Amino acid sequence: MALYQYRALQSDGRITEGELEAGGRQEALRQIEGRGLRPVRLKEGSGPSNSSSSGASSRSGSRSSGRESGRDNGRPKEKDAASKTAAGKSFQLGGSGKITARMLENFTRLLSSLLAAGVPLGRALVILVKEASSPAAGAQWKKVHDLVVDGLSLADAMARSPETFPRVYTAMVEAGETGGFLDVVLAQIADFQAREKEMRSKVMTALMYPMILLFLALAVLVFLMVFFIPRFQTIFTGFGAKLPLLTQLIVSTSEFMRSYGLFAVVGLGIGGYMLRTWFLSEQGRRSWEGLILRSPVVGSLVAQFAMARFCRMLGTLLGAGVPLVNGLNVARRSIGNQILVDAVSNSIERVKEGKQLGPSLGDCRTLFSGSTLEMISVAEESGRLDAELVRIANVTESDLDRQLKTAVALAEPLMLFLIAGFIGTIFIGMVIPIFSLQDHIK
Repeated sequence: MALYQYRALQSDGRITEGELEAGGRQEALRQIEGRGLRPVRLKEGSGPSNSSSSGASSRSGSRSSGRESGRDNGRPKEKDAASKTAAGKSFQLGGSGKITARMLENFTRLLSSLLAAGVPLGRALVILVKEASSPAAGAQWKKVHDLVVDGLSLADAMARSPETFPRVYTAMVEAGETGGFLDVVLAQIADFQAREKEMRSKVMTALMYPMILLFLALAVLVFLMVFFIPRFQTIFTGFGAKLPLLTQLIVSTSEFMRSYGLFAVVGLGIGGYMLRTWFLSEQGRRSWEGLILRSPVVGSLVAQFAMARFCRMLGTLLGAGVPLVNGLNVARRSIGNQILVDAVSNSIERVKEGKQLGPSLGDCRTLFSGSTLEMISVAEESGRLDAELVRIANVTESDLDRQLKTAVALAEPLMLFLIAGFIGTIFIGMVIPIFSLQDHIK
């Protein structure tokens, strides 16, 4: 048994403090919630459980916990010890695991449902720990629970694990906590996560077939250059005939790949690592993002995707009751492209000065077209900005879906044409000398 010091909220909103004896942290939390209190902070005391020094309120708590401690001498105490050991194993297993997007979405949706049903936050997190689908998820949810019980807000507790909870996620949670509508914001986050996953799935599905064709094309070219061309080269060398220029280029490429192919692969790996390091730097990321935005086709798709995310996020926050400036600060983090984030940041400053949102976004023409800005201005004047932003996001995502399908429909025959062109060029280059072999034989 250990002595715990707690700080909790009473039903009337007042703060109360005291001490209690319990066999573990979970047992202490159960005792606090059993008294109708909402735990805010729980800290294990340094003294033993049999300590005689306690205040008036702690004595009453000790008497209450003493009645339960008699039951703890039997199987319940063993059960608590087993759960404590299981929690330790959960932490060990969770360290090597990964929280997937589906796990996070389920966590968000279930937490929203529990809070909407009136379940206190601490108890809701305990339920989520028990309902975790994997040891890694259980360990992560327990970490958040312990930090919340120790006095941190939910957003601050989640911010301690940025690999699990993105900055946009914690920013939305913070806005919900501040405004007192956390359950609503969590439900909106879950819906947003579901739509994001669906959009990413569509993009990956659209790119899958072209990527498979590209891989097959590279595999066929490597096979021809490394194994097929050398056999013809032996035949041509035996006759001592002068090869056409196209055939010489193909044979030279084949010799280079056989002689220095391994070094070329290593060099490409090193170059790729250096390029990746440069992309992760501030200057490299901005240069790459600027290049992407200036690309003829890809730039437009990236800008539309960023605009859809921004509008959906801002509309979701406004619909949940978040103030406009706070919503803009959160929504800009969802854009992803730092150049576009900077452009929106300048617009936010204008909104802080009292200007309307539509004209303030006028400088971000890469993101917002003239018609989109006009729709935002009209919606702002009529007081239905949140619904209009979500509608714009839906329309933009539908348009993106059609553009992706069209791009894939064009990419498939283009990839097949390139594959046929490469292989056909190699075939023609190796067949041309065969027609002249008869003259050398004579």
